[in-house]
Amino acid sequence: MTINHAVNHVAEGPVSLEVPLAGFSQCHLGIMSQLQAFAELPALQAAAAQARNIATQTLALFKYAVYGHFADEENELFPAVLRSAAQGEEANRVQAMVQRLTTEHRAIESLWKKLEPVVKAAAKAKPGELDLVAVEELVQAFLAHANFEEQQFLPLAETILSRNGNHMAALGLSLHLRHAPLVVGYV
Repeated sequence: MTINHAVNHVAEGPVSLEVPLAGFSQCHLGIMSQLQAFAELPALQAAAAQARNIATQTLALFKYAVYGHFADEENELFPAVLRSAAQGEEANRVQAMVQRLTTEHRAIESLWKKLEPVVKAAAKAKPGELDLVAVEELVQAFLAHANFEEQQFLPLAETILSRNGNHMAALGLSLHLRHAPLVVGYV
């Protein structure tokens, strides 16, 4: 029984002469039912706040971390490993891995682009329905990508770049310069 129904029930007309107290009981049931629902409101508000926070953090994650990470790999790490790989089988293996990882980057970005509008809406507490299957697909795609990179590519990259200390140092410097703040000075 809703509050409106309970209130209307009390105001609907004459009370039954046989059971005059029944109307009070029915009204109490409606009030208690709505108050029990009301008692859940703080938890729902907390869940809504958590949803907004996770959505906001996920937007920032893609904008500042994921896209930047992919750019660092594609512009710095992959070319450095390709340049330092031994000609022949090793270079071919690195090229195939780089192609796979780059393709996975584009696939992850594509999955994100489909989800991003709804995540933006969630961050602003606006209605929208997030596709659970699409979210799971994105998460699994990134996990598989990161696992391959961690288990296969990065150990190989470490081996290749470690052969010549200058190659590893050049990569470090290149990444540092890429992320160093731009200083505007006067000449």
